[in-house]
Amino acid sequence: MKRLALCFCTIVLISMLALAGAAQRRAPSKATALGPPESALNLITAAGIMPHIKTLSSDLYEGRGPGTNGENFAIAYITDQFKQMGLAPGNSDGTYFQKVPLVGITTAQDAEMKIKVANKDLKLKFGTDFVARTVRINEKTGFDADVVFVGYGVVAPEYGWDDYKGMDVRGKVLIMLVNDPAVPDPRNPSKLDDKMFKGRAMTYYGRWTYKFEIAAQKGAAGVLVVHETGPAGYPWSVPKGSFTIENFDLVAKDKNMSRANVEGWITNDRARELFGVAGMSFDAMKKAATRRDFKPVALNAHAKLELNQKIRFIDSHNVVGKLEGSDPRLKDEYVIYTAHWDHLGIGLPNEKGDKIYNGALDNASGCAGLIEIARALKALPTPPRRSILFLSVTAEEKGLIGSKYYAENPIYPLEKTVAAINMDGLNQWGPTRDFTVVGLGNSTLDDVLRQAAAEKKRVLRPDPEPEKGFYYRSDHFNFAKVGVPALDPNDGIDFIGKPDGWGKQKRDEYTENDYHKPSDEIKPDWDLSGAAEDLRLLMTVGYRVANTAKYPEWKPGTEFKARRDEMMKKTGQ
Repeated sequence: MKRLALCFCTIVLISMLALAGAAQRRAPSKATALGPPESALNLITAAGIMPHIKTLSSDLYEGRGPGTNGENFAIAYITDQFKQMGLAPGNSDGTYFQKVPLVGITTAQDAEMKIKVANKDLKLKFGTDFVARTVRINEKTGFDADVVFVGYGVVAPEYGWDDYKGMDVRGKVLIMLVNDPAVPDPRNPSKLDDKMFKGRAMTYYGRWTYKFEIAAQKGAAGVLVVHETGPAGYPWSVPKGSFTIENFDLVAKDKNMSRANVEGWITNDRARELFGVAGMSFDAMKKAATRRDFKPVALNAHAKLELNQKIRFIDSHNVVGKLEGSDPRLKDEYVIYTAHWDHLGIGLPNEKGDKIYNGALDNASGCAGLIEIARALKALPTPPRRSILFLSVTAEEKGLIGSKYYAENPIYPLEKTVAAINMDGLNQWGPTRDFTVVGLGNSTLDDVLRQAAAEKKRVLRPDPEPEKGFYYRSDHFNFAKVGVPALDPNDGIDFIGKPDGWGKQKRDEYTENDYHKPSDEIKPDWDLSGAAEDLRLLMTVGYRVANTAKYPEWKPGTEFKARRDEMMKKTGQ
Protein backbone atom coordinates (compact mmCIF):
# COMPACT_ATOMS: atom_id res chain seq x y z
CA MET A 1 0.00 0.00 0.00
CA LYS A 2 2.85 2.39 0.78
CA ARG A 3 4.35 1.71 -2.64
CA LEU A 4 0.97 2.28 -4.28
CA ALA A 5 0.48 5.45 -2.27
CA LEU A 6 3.95 6.65 -3.17
CA CYS A 7 3.34 5.92 -6.84
CA PHE A 8 0.02 7.71 -6.69
CA CYS A 9 1.62 10.72 -4.98
CA THR A 10 4.41 10.73 -7.54
CA ILE A 11 1.91 10.67 -10.42
CA VAL A 12 -0.08 13.50 -8.85
CA LEU A 13 3.09 15.54 -8.30
CA ILE A 14 4.24 15.01 -11.86
CA SER A 15 0.80 15.96 -13.16
CA MET A 16 0.73 19.10 -11.04
CA LEU A 17 4.18 20.10 -12.24
CA ALA A 18 3.14 19.48 -15.85
CA LEU A 19 0.01 21.57 -15.42
CA ALA A 20 1.99 24.32 -13.73
CA GLY A 21 4.49 24.28 -16.57
CA ALA A 22 1.72 24.48 -19.16
CA ALA A 23 0.08 27.33 -17.28
CA GLN A 24 3.41 29.12 -17.11
CA ARG A 25 3.80 28.71 -20.87
CA ARG A 26 0.30 30.06 -21.49
CA ALA A 27 0.34 32.88 -18.96
CA PRO A 28 2.03 36.15 -19.82
CA SER A 29 5.10 37.09 -17.84
CA LYS A 30 5.08 40.16 -15.64
CA ALA A 31 7.09 41.98 -18.26
CA THR A 32 4.52 41.04 -20.92
CA ALA A 33 1.65 42.28 -18.76
CA LEU A 34 3.45 45.60 -18.48
CA GLY A 35 3.77 45.86 -22.25
CA PRO A 36 6.82 46.44 -24.41
CA PRO A 37 9.85 48.13 -22.80
CA GLU A 38 9.93 51.91 -22.83
CA SER A 39 13.09 51.81 -24.95
CA ALA A 40 11.06 50.25 -27.78
CA LEU A 41 8.00 52.45 -27.28
CA ASN A 42 10.16 55.56 -27.37
CA LEU A 43 11.37 54.68 -30.84
CA ILE A 44 7.99 55.97 -32.05
CA THR A 45 8.34 59.74 -32.37
CA ALA A 46 6.77 62.65 -34.18
CA ALA A 47 10.08 63.17 -35.99
CA GLY A 48 10.00 59.57 -37.20
CA ILE A 49 6.40 59.72 -38.43
CA MET A 50 6.59 62.94 -40.43
CA PRO A 51 9.07 61.91 -43.19
CA HIS A 52 6.84 59.00 -44.24
CA ILE A 53 3.83 61.31 -44.54
CA LYS A 54 5.84 63.85 -46.52
CA THR A 55 7.00 61.21 -48.97
CA LEU A 56 3.74 59.34 -49.42
CA SER A 57 1.67 62.54 -49.78
CA SER A 58 4.11 64.31 -52.10
CA ASP A 59 3.01 65.33 -55.60
CA LEU A 60 5.43 62.75 -57.01
CA TYR A 61 3.12 60.02 -55.66
CA GLU A 62 0.20 61.47 -57.65
CA GLY A 63 -2.44 60.85 -54.96
CA ARG A 64 -1.64 57.11 -54.76
CA GLY A 65 -4.44 55.93 -57.04
CA PRO A 66 -4.62 52.15 -57.56
CA GLY A 67 -3.29 51.06 -60.95
CA THR A 68 -1.24 54.24 -61.44
CA ASN A 69 2.37 55.30 -61.08
CA GLY A 70 1.29 56.48 -57.65
CA GLU A 71 0.60 52.89 -56.62
CA ASN A 72 4.00 51.78 -57.89
CA PHE A 73 5.73 54.49 -55.86
CA ALA A 74 3.67 53.87 -52.70
CA ILE A 75 4.00 50.10 -52.51
CA ALA A 76 7.71 50.31 -53.35
CA TYR A 77 8.25 52.81 -50.54
CA ILE A 78 6.41 50.73 -47.95
CA THR A 79 8.18 47.55 -49.07
CA ASP A 80 11.59 49.25 -48.87
CA GLN A 81 10.81 50.36 -45.32
CA PHE A 82 9.86 46.79 -44.35
CA LYS A 83 13.05 45.44 -45.94
CA GLN A 84 15.29 48.03 -44.28
CA MET A 85 13.98 47.20 -40.81
CA GLY A 86 14.32 43.46 -41.44
CA LEU A 87 10.68 42.43 -41.60
CA ALA A 88 10.15 39.15 -43.42
CA PRO A 89 7.94 38.99 -46.52
CA GLY A 90 4.37 38.57 -45.29
CA ASN A 91 2.97 36.49 -48.12
CA SER A 92 3.42 32.73 -47.88
CA ASP A 93 4.76 32.81 -51.46
CA GLY A 94 7.87 34.60 -50.18
CA THR A 95 6.95 38.10 -51.40
CA TYR A 96 5.77 41.29 -49.73
CA PHE A 97 2.73 41.51 -52.02
CA GLN A 98 -0.75 40.05 -52.22
CA LYS A 99 -2.09 40.56 -55.72
CA VAL A 100 -5.62 42.07 -55.79
CA PRO A 101 -7.34 41.76 -59.21
CA LEU A 102 -9.55 44.75 -59.89
CA VAL A 103 -11.75 46.15 -62.61
CA GLY A 104 -11.45 49.89 -63.10
CA ILE A 105 -14.53 51.71 -64.39
CA THR A 106 -14.59 55.36 -65.45
CA THR A 107 -18.01 56.87 -66.11
CA ALA A 108 -18.37 59.57 -68.76
CA GLN A 109 -19.36 62.91 -67.24
CA ASP A 110 -21.76 64.02 -69.97
CA ALA A 111 -24.69 61.91 -68.79
CA GLU A 112 -28.07 63.55 -68.21
CA MET A 113 -30.92 61.95 -66.29
CA LYS A 114 -34.41 62.67 -67.58
CA ILE A 115 -37.37 62.19 -65.27
CA LYS A 116 -40.93 62.58 -66.49
CA VAL A 117 -43.21 63.24 -63.52
CA ALA A 118 -46.78 64.55 -63.51
CA ASN A 119 -46.47 65.60 -67.16
CA LYS A 120 -43.38 67.66 -66.38
CA ASP A 121 -39.86 66.91 -67.57
CA LEU A 122 -36.97 67.23 -65.12
CA LYS A 123 -33.37 67.17 -66.34
CA LEU A 124 -30.60 66.34 -63.90
CA LYS A 125 -26.95 67.10 -64.66
CA PHE A 126 -24.21 64.64 -63.78
CA GLY A 127 -21.99 65.90 -60.97
CA THR A 128 -24.24 68.84 -60.16
CA ASP A 129 -27.57 67.11 -59.48
CA PHE A 130 -26.63 63.44 -59.30
CA VAL A 131 -23.75 61.03 -59.65
CA ALA A 132 -23.94 57.43 -60.81
CA ARG A 133 -21.85 54.45 -61.78
CA THR A 134 -22.04 50.72 -62.25
CA VAL A 135 -19.61 48.00 -61.23
CA ARG A 136 -21.07 45.71 -63.86
CA ILE A 137 -18.45 45.03 -66.46
CA ASN A 138 -20.30 46.80 -69.26
CA GLU A 139 -19.26 49.70 -71.43
CA LYS A 140 -22.86 50.92 -71.52
CA THR A 141 -25.57 50.73 -68.89
CA GLY A 142 -28.51 52.71 -67.58
CA PHE A 143 -32.19 52.46 -66.82
CA ASP A 144 -35.55 53.29 -68.34
CA ALA A 145 -37.93 52.60 -65.48
CA ASP A 146 -40.53 53.81 -63.01
CA VAL A 147 -39.36 55.43 -59.79
CA VAL A 148 -40.31 54.17 -56.30
CA PHE A 149 -39.53 55.72 -52.93
CA VAL A 150 -38.59 52.96 -50.47
CA GLY A 151 -37.86 55.05 -47.39
CA TYR A 152 -34.51 54.02 -45.95
CA GLY A 153 -34.47 50.85 -48.05
CA VAL A 154 -33.86 48.69 -44.99
CA VAL A 155 -34.75 45.06 -44.29
CA ALA A 156 -33.80 44.36 -40.66
CA PRO A 157 -35.61 41.32 -39.20
CA GLU A 158 -34.07 41.83 -35.77
CA TYR A 159 -35.88 45.15 -35.55
CA GLY A 160 -39.05 43.90 -37.21
CA TRP A 161 -38.34 46.30 -40.09
CA ASP A 162 -39.09 45.92 -43.80
CA ASP A 163 -39.28 48.99 -46.02
CA TYR A 164 -40.49 46.92 -48.98
CA LYS A 165 -43.54 45.20 -47.42
CA GLY A 166 -43.59 42.60 -50.17
CA MET A 167 -43.62 45.05 -53.10
CA ASP A 168 -41.91 43.72 -56.20
CA VAL A 169 -39.38 46.41 -57.11
CA ARG A 170 -37.59 44.43 -59.81
CA GLY A 171 -36.68 46.67 -62.71
CA LYS A 172 -37.52 49.87 -60.78
CA VAL A 173 -35.39 52.87 -59.89
CA LEU A 174 -35.32 53.12 -56.10
CA ILE A 175 -34.99 56.38 -54.17
CA MET A 176 -33.62 55.83 -50.65
CA LEU A 177 -32.76 58.00 -47.67
CA VAL A 178 -29.24 57.87 -46.27
CA ASN A 179 -28.44 56.57 -42.76
CA ASP A 180 -30.75 54.46 -40.55
CA PRO A 181 -34.46 55.04 -39.96
CA ALA A 182 -34.55 57.95 -37.52
CA VAL A 183 -37.06 56.36 -35.13
CA PRO A 184 -38.08 58.80 -32.36
CA ASP A 185 -38.00 57.71 -28.73
CA PRO A 186 -41.66 57.20 -27.67
CA ARG A 187 -40.84 58.67 -24.26
CA ASN A 188 -39.04 61.71 -25.66
CA PRO A 189 -39.70 62.42 -29.38
CA SER A 190 -36.82 64.92 -29.45
CA LYS A 191 -34.41 61.97 -29.16
CA LEU A 192 -33.91 58.78 -31.15
CA ASP A 193 -35.02 55.42 -29.80
CA ASP A 194 -31.81 53.67 -28.70
CA LYS A 195 -33.55 50.30 -29.00
CA MET A 196 -34.00 50.80 -32.73
CA PHE A 197 -30.94 50.83 -34.99
CA LYS A 198 -28.71 51.83 -32.04
CA GLY A 199 -30.42 55.20 -31.73
CA ARG A 200 -28.07 57.98 -32.77
CA ALA A 201 -25.28 55.59 -33.77
CA MET A 202 -25.35 54.44 -37.39
CA THR A 203 -25.60 50.72 -38.09
CA TYR A 204 -24.53 49.03 -41.30
CA TYR A 205 -28.10 49.44 -42.56
CA GLY A 206 -27.38 53.16 -42.79
CA ARG A 207 -24.32 52.88 -45.01
CA TRP A 208 -24.59 53.60 -48.72
CA THR A 209 -22.85 50.30 -49.40
CA TYR A 210 -25.77 48.46 -47.77
CA LYS A 211 -28.25 50.55 -49.79
CA PHE A 212 -26.60 49.42 -53.02
CA GLU A 213 -26.44 45.81 -51.84
CA ILE A 214 -30.12 45.57 -50.87
CA ALA A 215 -31.19 47.24 -54.14
CA ALA A 216 -29.29 44.56 -56.07
CA GLN A 217 -30.86 41.81 -53.96
CA LYS A 218 -34.30 43.21 -54.77
CA GLY A 219 -33.54 43.23 -58.49
CA ALA A 220 -33.71 47.01 -58.90
CA ALA A 221 -32.58 48.57 -62.16
CA GLY A 222 -31.06 51.47 -60.27
CA VAL A 223 -30.72 53.05 -56.84
CA LEU A 224 -30.27 56.71 -55.92
CA VAL A 225 -29.47 57.64 -52.33
CA VAL A 226 -30.65 61.10 -51.31
CA HIS A 227 -27.64 63.03 -50.07
CA GLU A 228 -28.01 65.04 -46.87
CA THR A 229 -24.80 66.31 -45.30
CA GLY A 230 -25.78 65.62 -41.68
CA PRO A 231 -27.03 62.05 -42.01
CA ALA A 232 -24.34 61.16 -44.59
CA GLY A 233 -21.53 62.59 -42.48
CA TYR A 234 -19.93 64.54 -45.33
CA PRO A 235 -20.82 67.23 -47.91
CA TRP A 236 -21.94 66.63 -51.51
CA SER A 237 -18.34 67.12 -52.68
CA VAL A 238 -17.46 63.68 -51.30
CA PRO A 239 -19.79 61.50 -53.43
CA LYS A 240 -19.24 63.87 -56.33
CA GLY A 241 -15.48 63.49 -56.06
CA SER A 242 -15.66 59.72 -55.62
CA PHE A 243 -18.08 59.05 -58.48
CA THR A 244 -16.49 61.34 -61.05
CA ILE A 245 -13.15 59.53 -61.06
CA GLU A 246 -12.21 55.95 -61.87
CA ASN A 247 -13.88 53.46 -59.56
CA PHE A 248 -12.69 49.98 -58.79
CA ASP A 249 -14.18 46.75 -57.59
CA LEU A 250 -13.31 43.09 -57.33
CA VAL A 251 -14.33 40.94 -60.24
CA ALA A 252 -16.95 38.34 -59.28
CA LYS A 253 -17.42 35.16 -61.30
CA ASP A 254 -20.59 36.61 -62.83
CA LYS A 255 -18.67 39.74 -63.89
CA ASN A 256 -20.61 41.65 -61.22
CA MET A 257 -23.91 41.19 -63.05
CA SER A 258 -25.63 40.51 -59.71
CA ARG A 259 -25.25 44.20 -58.89
CA ALA A 260 -27.76 46.87 -59.91
CA ASN A 261 -27.43 48.48 -63.34
CA VAL A 262 -26.85 51.88 -61.74
CA GLU A 263 -25.71 52.91 -58.25
CA GLY A 264 -25.71 56.57 -57.38
CA TRP A 265 -26.65 59.62 -55.35
CA ILE A 266 -29.08 62.50 -55.91
CA THR A 267 -28.80 65.88 -54.23
CA ASN A 268 -31.27 66.78 -51.52
CA ASP A 269 -32.52 69.80 -53.50
CA ARG A 270 -33.32 67.84 -56.65
CA ALA A 271 -34.95 65.02 -54.64
CA ARG A 272 -37.19 67.59 -52.95
CA GLU A 273 -38.07 69.05 -56.34
CA LEU A 274 -38.94 65.58 -57.67
CA PHE A 275 -41.26 64.90 -54.74
CA GLY A 276 -42.83 68.33 -55.02
CA VAL A 277 -43.63 67.95 -58.72
CA ALA A 278 -45.10 64.53 -57.89
CA GLY A 279 -47.45 66.30 -55.46
CA MET A 280 -45.78 64.98 -52.33
CA SER A 281 -44.00 66.62 -49.41
CA PHE A 282 -40.46 65.31 -49.07
CA ASP A 283 -40.45 66.08 -45.34
CA ALA A 284 -43.75 64.27 -44.81
CA MET A 285 -42.50 61.21 -46.72
CA LYS A 286 -39.25 61.25 -44.76
CA LYS A 287 -41.19 61.33 -41.50
CA ALA A 288 -43.43 58.47 -42.67
CA ALA A 289 -40.30 56.42 -43.40
CA THR A 290 -39.37 56.46 -39.69
CA ARG A 291 -42.36 54.20 -38.89
CA ARG A 292 -42.51 50.41 -39.08
CA ASP A 293 -45.76 50.59 -41.06
CA PHE A 294 -44.13 52.55 -43.91
CA LYS A 295 -44.86 51.11 -47.35
CA PRO A 296 -43.09 51.87 -50.64
CA VAL A 297 -44.57 54.75 -52.61
CA ALA A 298 -44.65 54.95 -56.40
CA LEU A 299 -43.79 58.52 -57.40
CA ASN A 300 -45.72 58.47 -60.66
CA ALA A 301 -42.39 59.20 -62.31
CA HIS A 302 -40.34 57.55 -65.04
CA ALA A 303 -36.57 57.99 -65.26
CA LYS A 304 -34.16 57.47 -68.13
CA LEU A 305 -30.37 57.41 -67.91
CA GLU A 306 -27.58 56.15 -70.16
CA LEU A 307 -24.03 55.78 -68.87
CA ASN A 308 -20.94 55.22 -71.01
CA GLN A 309 -17.94 53.70 -69.30
CA LYS A 310 -14.32 52.86 -69.93
CA ILE A 311 -13.27 49.47 -68.57
CA ARG A 312 -9.81 48.25 -67.67
CA PHE A 313 -8.45 45.38 -65.61
CA ILE A 314 -5.50 45.75 -63.28
CA ASP A 315 -3.66 43.90 -60.58
CA SER A 316 -3.32 46.13 -57.54
CA HIS A 317 -1.49 45.06 -54.39
CA ASN A 318 -1.72 44.73 -50.66
CA VAL A 319 1.69 45.07 -49.02
CA VAL A 320 2.42 42.55 -46.26
CA GLY A 321 5.33 42.40 -43.82
CA LYS A 322 5.74 39.79 -41.11
CA LEU A 323 7.39 39.69 -37.69
CA GLU A 324 7.55 36.02 -36.79
CA GLY A 325 6.55 35.10 -33.26
CA SER A 326 9.09 33.76 -30.78
CA ASP A 327 6.96 30.92 -29.36
CA PRO A 328 6.97 27.79 -31.58
CA ARG A 329 3.51 26.89 -30.23
CA LEU A 330 1.97 30.29 -31.03
CA LYS A 331 3.87 31.70 -34.00
CA ASP A 332 1.25 30.38 -36.43
CA GLU A 333 -1.28 32.74 -34.83
CA TYR A 334 -1.43 36.37 -35.91
CA VAL A 335 -2.15 39.90 -34.81
CA ILE A 336 -2.69 42.17 -37.83
CA TYR A 337 -2.06 45.91 -38.03
CA THR A 338 -3.75 47.52 -41.05
CA ALA A 339 -3.58 50.86 -42.85
CA HIS A 340 -4.60 51.64 -46.43
CA TRP A 341 -1.97 53.15 -48.70
CA ASP A 342 -4.29 54.42 -51.43
CA HIS A 343 -6.04 57.73 -51.94
CA LEU A 344 -8.02 59.30 -54.80
CA GLY A 345 -5.24 59.92 -57.31
CA ILE A 346 -5.42 62.81 -59.75
CA GLY A 347 -8.68 64.64 -60.43
CA LEU A 348 -10.36 65.34 -63.73
CA PRO A 349 -8.65 67.48 -66.38
CA ASN A 350 -11.36 70.14 -66.11
CA GLU A 351 -10.87 70.58 -62.36
CA LYS A 352 -9.58 74.02 -61.47
CA GLY A 353 -6.42 74.50 -59.45
CA ASP A 354 -4.65 71.65 -57.67
CA LYS A 355 -5.78 68.29 -59.06
CA ILE A 356 -3.65 65.97 -56.92
CA TYR A 357 -5.48 64.35 -54.02
CA ASN A 358 -2.41 63.99 -51.80
CA GLY A 359 -4.21 62.30 -48.89
CA ALA A 360 -1.72 63.37 -46.23
CA LEU A 361 -3.98 62.60 -43.29
CA ASP A 362 -6.06 60.05 -45.22
CA ASN A 363 -4.07 57.88 -45.17
CA ALA A 364 -0.38 58.63 -45.59
CA SER A 365 -0.44 59.23 -41.83
CA GLY A 366 -1.87 55.78 -41.11
CA CYS A 367 0.79 54.16 -43.29
CA ALA A 368 3.42 56.14 -41.41
CA GLY A 369 2.03 54.78 -38.16
CA LEU A 370 2.08 51.23 -39.53
CA ILE A 371 5.73 51.57 -40.52
CA GLU A 372 6.80 53.06 -37.19
CA ILE A 373 4.98 50.47 -35.06
CA ALA A 374 6.62 47.77 -37.19
CA ARG A 375 10.02 49.37 -36.69
CA ALA A 376 9.59 49.56 -32.92
CA LEU A 377 8.36 45.96 -32.59
CA LYS A 378 11.16 44.69 -34.83
CA ALA A 379 13.67 46.38 -32.52
CA LEU A 380 12.58 44.29 -29.50
CA PRO A 381 15.27 41.92 -28.18
CA THR A 382 12.70 39.11 -28.28
CA PRO A 383 9.67 39.23 -30.60
CA PRO A 384 6.20 38.68 -29.15
CA ARG A 385 5.06 35.06 -28.84
CA ARG A 386 2.58 35.30 -31.71
CA SER A 387 3.46 36.58 -35.15
CA ILE A 388 2.45 40.05 -36.26
CA LEU A 389 1.43 41.06 -39.79
CA PHE A 390 1.71 44.59 -41.06
CA LEU A 391 -0.85 44.88 -43.85
CA SER A 392 -1.07 47.99 -46.00
CA VAL A 393 -4.09 47.53 -48.22
CA THR A 394 -5.21 48.91 -51.56
CA ALA A 395 -8.45 50.53 -52.72
CA GLU A 396 -9.92 51.47 -49.35
CA GLU A 397 -11.23 54.63 -50.94
CA LYS A 398 -13.02 52.54 -53.56
CA GLY A 399 -15.10 50.63 -51.00
CA LEU A 400 -12.67 48.87 -48.61
CA ILE A 401 -11.69 46.56 -51.45
CA GLY A 402 -8.13 45.54 -50.50
CA SER A 403 -9.09 44.50 -46.98
CA LYS A 404 -12.19 42.76 -48.35
CA TYR A 405 -9.98 40.76 -50.68
CA TYR A 406 -7.67 39.74 -47.82
CA ALA A 407 -10.61 38.80 -45.58
CA GLU A 408 -12.06 36.64 -48.37
CA ASN A 409 -8.65 35.28 -49.43
CA PRO A 410 -6.61 35.28 -46.21
CA ILE A 411 -2.93 34.44 -46.42
CA TYR A 412 -3.19 32.95 -42.95
CA PRO A 413 -6.31 31.28 -41.52
CA LEU A 414 -8.91 33.59 -40.02
CA GLU A 415 -9.37 31.22 -37.07
CA LYS A 416 -5.67 31.81 -36.32
CA THR A 417 -6.04 35.58 -36.70
CA VAL A 418 -6.57 36.80 -33.16
CA ALA A 419 -7.08 40.53 -33.77
CA ALA A 420 -6.97 43.35 -36.33
CA ILE A 421 -5.90 46.87 -35.32
CA ASN A 422 -6.57 49.58 -37.89
CA MET A 423 -5.03 53.01 -38.46
CA ASP A 424 -6.91 55.39 -40.73
CA GLY A 425 -5.76 58.95 -40.09
CA LEU A 426 -3.56 59.99 -37.15
CA ASN A 427 -3.94 62.87 -34.74
CA GLN A 428 -2.14 65.92 -36.20
CA TRP A 429 -2.99 68.52 -33.54
CA GLY A 430 -1.05 67.51 -30.41
CA PRO A 431 -1.50 65.40 -27.25
CA THR A 432 -4.92 64.55 -25.83
CA ARG A 433 -6.13 63.29 -22.48
CA ASP A 434 -8.49 60.91 -24.24
CA PHE A 435 -8.37 58.39 -27.06
CA THR A 436 -11.38 57.65 -29.21
CA VAL A 437 -12.52 54.11 -30.01
CA VAL A 438 -15.09 53.82 -32.76
CA GLY A 439 -17.45 51.03 -31.72
CA LEU A 440 -16.29 51.17 -28.10
CA GLY A 441 -17.57 48.15 -26.19
CA ASN A 442 -17.62 45.77 -29.15
CA SER A 443 -14.76 43.52 -28.04
CA THR A 444 -12.27 42.78 -25.28
CA LEU A 445 -9.64 44.59 -27.35
CA ASP A 446 -11.17 47.74 -25.89
CA ASP A 447 -10.34 46.46 -22.40
CA VAL A 448 -6.70 45.92 -23.34
CA LEU A 449 -6.53 49.43 -24.78
CA ARG A 450 -8.31 50.89 -21.74
CA GLN A 451 -5.71 49.40 -19.42
CA ALA A 452 -2.82 50.66 -21.55
CA ALA A 453 -4.38 54.14 -21.69
CA ALA A 454 -4.98 54.21 -17.91
CA GLU A 455 -1.31 53.48 -17.34
CA LYS A 456 -0.58 56.71 -19.20
CA LYS A 457 -3.33 58.57 -17.32
CA ARG A 458 -5.53 58.67 -20.38
CA VAL A 459 -9.14 57.62 -20.85
CA LEU A 460 -11.08 56.05 -23.70
CA ARG A 461 -13.91 57.94 -25.31
CA PRO A 462 -16.65 56.56 -27.57
CA ASP A 463 -17.01 57.95 -31.05
CA PRO A 464 -18.24 61.56 -30.68
CA GLU A 465 -20.00 61.25 -34.06
CA PRO A 466 -21.65 57.80 -34.00
CA GLU A 467 -24.30 58.96 -36.45
CA LYS A 468 -21.66 59.01 -39.21
CA GLY A 469 -21.11 55.25 -39.09
CA PHE A 470 -17.33 55.35 -38.99
CA TYR A 471 -17.13 51.74 -37.78
CA TYR A 472 -18.35 50.63 -41.20
CA ARG A 473 -16.11 52.97 -43.16
CA SER A 474 -12.60 51.60 -42.76
CA ASP A 475 -10.64 48.42 -43.29
CA HIS A 476 -11.07 46.83 -39.86
CA PHE A 477 -14.75 46.33 -40.78
CA ASN A 478 -13.98 43.61 -43.30
CA PHE A 479 -12.20 41.65 -40.57
CA ALA A 480 -15.12 42.20 -38.20
CA LYS A 481 -17.57 40.96 -40.86
CA VAL A 482 -15.76 37.62 -41.04
CA GLY A 483 -15.57 37.38 -37.24
CA VAL A 484 -12.08 38.60 -36.35
CA PRO A 485 -12.14 41.01 -33.35
CA ALA A 486 -11.20 44.38 -34.79
CA LEU A 487 -10.17 47.65 -33.16
CA ASP A 488 -10.89 50.99 -34.81
CA PRO A 489 -9.07 53.73 -32.87
CA ASN A 490 -9.27 57.42 -33.62
CA ASP A 491 -7.71 60.53 -32.15
CA GLY A 492 -9.13 62.10 -29.04
CA ILE A 493 -10.85 65.46 -28.82
CA ASP A 494 -9.79 66.63 -25.34
CA PHE A 495 -6.57 68.40 -26.31
CA ILE A 496 -4.12 69.39 -23.61
CA GLY A 497 -3.85 73.16 -23.35
CA LYS A 498 -6.86 73.79 -25.61
CA PRO A 499 -10.36 74.97 -24.64
CA ASP A 500 -13.39 72.69 -24.52
CA GLY A 501 -14.78 72.04 -27.96
CA TRP A 502 -11.52 72.82 -29.78
CA GLY A 503 -10.93 69.21 -30.80
CA LYS A 504 -14.43 68.79 -32.20
CA GLN A 505 -14.01 72.06 -34.05
CA LYS A 506 -10.80 70.82 -35.69
CA ARG A 507 -12.49 67.57 -36.74
CA ASP A 508 -15.35 69.51 -38.31
CA GLU A 509 -12.95 71.84 -40.10
CA TYR A 510 -11.09 68.90 -41.61
CA THR A 511 -14.31 67.21 -42.75
CA GLU A 512 -15.61 70.39 -44.33
CA ASN A 513 -12.40 71.75 -45.85
CA ASP A 514 -9.99 68.88 -46.53
CA TYR A 515 -11.66 65.45 -46.44
CA HIS A 516 -11.35 63.84 -49.90
CA LYS A 517 -10.07 67.09 -51.37
CA PRO A 518 -6.70 68.08 -52.87
CA SER A 519 -6.21 70.27 -49.79
CA ASP A 520 -5.57 67.19 -47.59
CA GLU A 521 -1.89 68.12 -47.32
CA ILE A 522 0.54 68.63 -44.46
CA LYS A 523 -0.28 71.93 -42.75
CA PRO A 524 2.20 74.25 -41.01
CA ASP A 525 0.43 73.82 -37.64
CA TRP A 526 0.64 70.02 -37.55
CA ASP A 527 1.88 68.63 -34.24
CA LEU A 528 2.43 64.86 -34.39
CA SER A 529 3.41 64.43 -30.73
CA GLY A 530 -0.13 63.25 -29.99
CA ALA A 531 0.03 60.80 -32.89
CA ALA A 532 3.21 59.31 -31.43
CA GLU A 533 1.51 58.84 -28.06
CA ASP A 534 -1.48 57.16 -29.72
CA LEU A 535 0.76 54.81 -31.70
CA ARG A 536 2.58 53.76 -28.54
CA LEU A 537 -0.77 52.73 -27.07
CA LEU A 538 -1.61 50.71 -30.17
CA MET A 539 1.81 49.08 -30.10
CA THR A 540 1.16 48.10 -26.48
CA VAL A 541 -2.22 46.57 -27.36
CA GLY A 542 -0.79 44.48 -30.19
CA TYR A 543 2.16 43.39 -28.07
CA ARG A 544 -0.04 42.27 -25.17
CA VAL A 545 -2.50 40.45 -27.40
CA ALA A 546 0.41 38.72 -29.14
CA ASN A 547 1.66 37.45 -25.79
CA THR A 548 -1.40 36.55 -23.75
CA ALA A 549 -3.00 33.11 -23.71
CA LYS A 550 -6.62 34.06 -24.35
CA TYR A 551 -7.88 35.26 -27.70
CA PRO A 552 -9.74 38.58 -27.75
CA GLU A 553 -13.51 38.10 -27.99
CA TRP A 554 -16.56 39.93 -29.22
CA LYS A 555 -18.79 40.98 -26.37
CA PRO A 556 -22.33 39.63 -26.00
CA GLY A 557 -24.87 41.33 -28.23
CA THR A 558 -22.28 42.40 -30.79
CA GLU A 559 -23.34 41.69 -34.37
CA PHE A 560 -20.06 39.89 -35.20
CA LYS A 561 -19.95 37.49 -32.24
CA ALA A 562 -21.96 34.63 -33.77
CA ARG A 563 -19.62 34.42 -36.78
CA ARG A 564 -16.54 34.21 -34.55
CA ASP A 565 -18.12 31.72 -32.16
CA GLU A 566 -19.01 29.42 -35.04
CA MET A 567 -15.52 29.74 -36.48
CA MET A 568 -13.82 28.89 -33.19
CA LYS A 569 -16.23 26.03 -32.46
CA LYS A 570 -15.05 24.30 -35.62
CA THR A 571 -11.45 24.52 -34.45
CA GLY A 572 -12.30 23.19 -31.00
CA GLN A 573 -11.18 26.37 -29.24
